[in-house]
Amino acid sequence: MADANEATEKLRAGAAQIDITPPMGTQIAGDIGRRRPAEILLDPIYAKALVLEAEATRLCVLSLDLLAADDKSLAEIRHLAAERFAFDPQAVMVHSVQNHAAPSLGHHMVTDECTLIPPEMEWFRGGDPAYDPFAIERVLDAIGQALESLEPVSVGVARGMDDRVAFNRRFIMRDGTVKTHPGAQMRHEILCREGPMDPEVGVVCFTGDPLRNVAMLLHHTCHPVHGYPQRYISAGWPGAWSRQVAAAHGAESVPLVLNGCCGNIHHANHLDPHQVDNPERMGQCLTQTTEEVLQRLSYGDGLPLSCKSTHISIPIREVPAAELEKARALLAEHPQPIYKDAERTAIDWRWFYAVSALDVHELRQREPERAYEIQAFRIGDIALLALGGEPFVEAQLRIKAESPAPFTFLAHMSNGFCGYIPTAEALARGGYEADTALSSCLVPEALDMVAEASVQLLKELFAT
Repeated sequence: MADANEATEKLRAGAAQIDITPPMGTQIAGDIGRRRPAEILLDPIYAKALVLEAEATRLCVLSLDLLAADDKSLAEIRHLAAERFAFDPQAVMVHSVQNHAAPSLGHHMVTDECTLIPPEMEWFRGGDPAYDPFAIERVLDAIGQALESLEPVSVGVARGMDDRVAFNRRFIMRDGTVKTHPGAQMRHEILCREGPMDPEVGVVCFTGDPLRNVAMLLHHTCHPVHGYPQRYISAGWPGAWSRQVAAAHGAESVPLVLNGCCGNIHHANHLDPHQVDNPERMGQCLTQTTEEVLQRLSYGDGLPLSCKSTHISIPIREVPAAELEKARALLAEHPQPIYKDAERTAIDWRWFYAVSALDVHELRQREPERAYEIQAFRIGDIALLALGGEPFVEAQLRIKAESPAPFTFLAHMSNGFCGYIPTAEALARGGYEADTALSSCLVPEALDMVAEASVQLLKELFAT
C-alpha cells in the first residue's frame, strides 16, 4: 500500500470547457479592413482549460476557439489566474487556435498608438472591446471549473500521420515569383510548393479511474480559415475535430486542440481541383487518424511536471524608405479610408497597407525590439511548446527534430500576438506573409532565432 507521501506524487488533472460564443453583431476577426459583424451561429465556440498538478507544481493549458489574444489580454488572464487561483503567471499557457470565424481578444491589426484610424472604425483595429470582458471572465470560469475537477490520472501518448487535410499554401511560380493561394486560373503557372507541411497528429490522454478520459490534447497544424470572409460564428476544423472525438469518447472528456506553426499551412489544396474542403470533412479525417493513434497509446505517470520560459529580443525590421514615401503620398491624397464597396464594409488593401507601413515605422521608433516569449511545459516524456504569432512550419519541424523530448507538440498563436514569422528565404521572395504590417514586421532572422531558443529551452527543461 502506498503511503501518504507517495500518494501526493500522483499527477492530477482537471478540465473544463465553457461557451464563449459572442453576441450577434460582434466583430469577427481574421480579415483585413473588413467590417464583419456576426450574423449567424453555425456552432458554438469554447474556452477550454486543462489544469495539471503534482507536488508544488500547477500548470494550466488554455485552448481558445478564437483568432488571437493580444499582449494586454494575455497579461489580464494571467494576472487574474494568479490572483484567484494562485497560479504562477508563467505557468499559464494561453493558446488561440487562430479561428477565422470568431472574434479576437484585443487588437492585432494596428497598434493602439496608431492615430490614423477614425474613432468610429474601431473594428479596423481587429478586435471588439465589448467582447473582451465577457470572454475573459468565462476563460477564468473554465480554469476554476478545471481546478474543482482535479483527479489522479495516468497519461497516454502516441502520434500518427495524416497528409490529407493540410498543405503548404505558398507556391513558386514559373516566372520566379511567389503566390499565396494562387487561384484556379493560375494552376498551370505553378512550378512547385515553396515548402513542407507537418503531417503529425499528436494525441495525449489524461485518463482517470475507471479508464475514463478526463481530457485529451489533440495536435495538428493548419490554418482554420473555413469561415473567411463570411459573417458566421463557427469553431472551424478544430471544433469539428473536438466534437467528433468527444462523441466517440464521452462528453465528459474535454478535447483541447493545440494548433501548430501554420503560418504557411492551409486546408485548401490548390493542386487538387476536386478536393472536398470543409470543416466536417477535415474533422472526420483527423478523427479517423485519432482513432488509429489511440490503439497505440503508451501510458505513464506523466512525471516530472515542470515548466520553463524564456524571452528573446527580436528586432522590428526597418520599413524601406520607398515604401514609406509611397504610403505617405497615398494617405496625403486619401486621409480617409478608401472603400471597395458602397456599403463601406471593405477597405481597399492599398489604404490598409499604407497605414500599416507608417504604424510599423512608428512602432520601431518607440520599441526597436519585440520581447518574444517561448514557454515550455514538461509532462513526463511530453513537451508542450508555446510560440507567439504565426511561425512558418519549417521552424516547427526543426524544433521537433532537435527536441530532446520523445514527444514535442507545438502551439502557435500563444501568449500574445506578433504576426507572421516567415523563413528568411520566404521573406525575400515576398508574398502576402511578407507584406509590411503589424502582422509581418520582424527581421528575416526571427524564425531561426525562435527555433534556436526553443531547442535550447527544451534541452534545459529535459536536462534531468
